[in-house]
Amino acid sequence: MKPAGPVTLSPAQDWLRKYGDRLYRYAYYRIHDSSAAEDLVQETLIAALKGRQNFAGRSSESTWLVGILKNKIVDYLRKAMRERTFEYTEELQDDIEREYFDSAGHWKAAPSIWQQPETAMEQSEFWDIFNDCVDAIPDKQAEIFKLCEIDGLSAKQVSKVLQITPTNIWVALHRARLKLRDCMHKRWFNGERSQ
Repeated sequence: MKPAGPVTLSPAQDWLRKYGDRLYRYAYYRIHDSSAAEDLVQETLIAALKGRQNFAGRSSESTWLVGILKNKIVDYLRKAMRERTFEYTEELQDDIEREYFDSAGHWKAAPSIWQQPETAMEQSEFWDIFNDCVDAIPDKQAEIFKLCEIDGLSAKQVSKVLQITPTNIWVALHRARLKLRDCMHKRWFNGERSQ
């Protein structure tokens, strides 16, 4: 009897083995629903199989798959937003803005300089604090922040997904960034870690 040769994996099986955990973590981080995250990874692999002849190799397979996943997440969010109303009503100024800006809109104290960003970004503690800070932002602002800053959508695209005005997106994004800055300043930059 001949010994069995190496098992050949289909492209989808190979991608799942190599990148499945990364894709799942990314999807779960974005939507906080394990079942939906699994479905989105599956949809991503199916779309990649259907479109693999279009993969020109200008990026890594991993980057290509994450790009497909981002589009699947946007589609998922677009559908979810149609099923619920997304009202965005807040006063134009809140406590955190008053803490950092004077009445003319100038910084009261300039942001501190980040001495070694490359080193910090390699530390899991940095990402744990960053994720905690993003999770502490109010849900509506956090969703807008994630769509713009993590998924890379423009304000116009986010406006279509969430069905809110671009002005409200810019206001929410501004507030989310301020709250993230405040949290990171208190939990990361203000301590020994920023040295």
